[in-house]
Amino acid sequence: MWLPLTSHAALTIEIVGGAQQQIPVAIVPFAASPTSSQQDDMATIIGADLRRSGLFRVLETRGVANQPHDLPDVKYAEWAAIQAQALTVGTVENLPGNKLKVSFRLVDVLKQQPLAGFEYNITPAQFRITAHRIADVIYEKLTGEPGVFATRISYITKSNGRYSLQVADADGYNPQTVVSSNEPIISPKWSPDGTKLAYVSFEKKKPIIFVQSLVSGQRYILANFKGNNSAPAWSPDGKRLAIVLTYGANSQIYAIDVDGTNLQQLTKTSSIDTEPVWSNDGGTIYFTSDRGGSAQIYKMPASGGDAKRVTFDGSYNVSPRFSPDGKSLAYIKQDQGKFRVAIQDLTTGQVQILSDTSRDESPSFAPNSRMILYATNINGKGALAAVSADGKVKQRLSESGGDVREPAWSPAAN
Repeated sequence: MWLPLTSHAALTIEIVGGAQQQIPVAIVPFAASPTSSQQDDMATIIGADLRRSGLFRVLETRGVANQPHDLPDVKYAEWAAIQAQALTVGTVENLPGNKLKVSFRLVDVLKQQPLAGFEYNITPAQFRITAHRIADVIYEKLTGEPGVFATRISYITKSNGRYSLQVADADGYNPQTVVSSNEPIISPKWSPDGTKLAYVSFEKKKPIIFVQSLVSGQRYILANFKGNNSAPAWSPDGKRLAIVLTYGANSQIYAIDVDGTNLQQLTKTSSIDTEPVWSNDGGTIYFTSDRGGSAQIYKMPASGGDAKRVTFDGSYNVSPRFSPDGKSLAYIKQDQGKFRVAIQDLTTGQVQILSDTSRDESPSFAPNSRMILYATNINGKGALAAVSADGKVKQRLSESGGDVREPAWSPAAN
């Protein structure tokens, strides 16, 4: 049943590995109004975000004599001495009406030039998301790629026999329960605008697809046809979803309007066709099928039609996910008896195994295509993990309460 958004235990993130060439960055604790108790938190959150990416080496700043909070106070030689390439300074001020003004500046230490600077008027409740947005600015200025620290993730927890669909910040904080049930909940998928989730619930003793607003909490049944209704996937424009029905006999792929009308069958085979996902241009649907004798990934026009096989390396490749930059496909590959996250370059066809775990499921790209979030099994317990698209950065995300499954990364923050 639907529940109002409620808090839940936060995920704990362990960083395993990092890039060989990390950017050394210094983040000075922000100056705060005397009545504020949050002066260190902003720098701490920003630093944790950057460190978690594996691309940055966040330097210790307490030994530096001068602790600047604005550009005129920066003594560049002091920061060059600790080998900082970039420096972040800032302030948090109280405003009337229980508001805060957050200001920050990012500077290139070696060139002694400002790189970015913004001011935010926020409520105290927006403190963490503002820190994530600052980290996104720093990340983009120093790497050339958009940051994803201000995005969210969804996942399913199972604790004491109860299933919950959770939404949390990308760093695992601020988890909220979207829906909870004694029956399984699976396959959450974000709408392209990040305001809704489609998912499958067994609460009516069979798999039914729901769409739920994360703004109002209201939900409706998208698909409750005869047989099983599963594996929803949003079209890029958010107007249609690909779904899987056993309406006839075997699992087949259909498309349906977001209001539950205009059902269209896309595959008509005697095989099992499942796990659809749309290409970024909306013209192609990738899916898993055993039509060739073993589970492999195929693609077909979004309106249906002839399917072409995409994966040829190995006897078992499932759960395709199209990268937001359109350059690659992530999926689960059976490799020497283990099920691992793999990535395939869609131009060259080259395949790389990314994960070092063994029972991986449900890969999901970050909006900037750099990280892939997935479910795995650690010490007999369902957990989440993430790996960079080059395999160099790895993270473990665990929750103290129970099993965690079915992750999905939200679209980019607006």
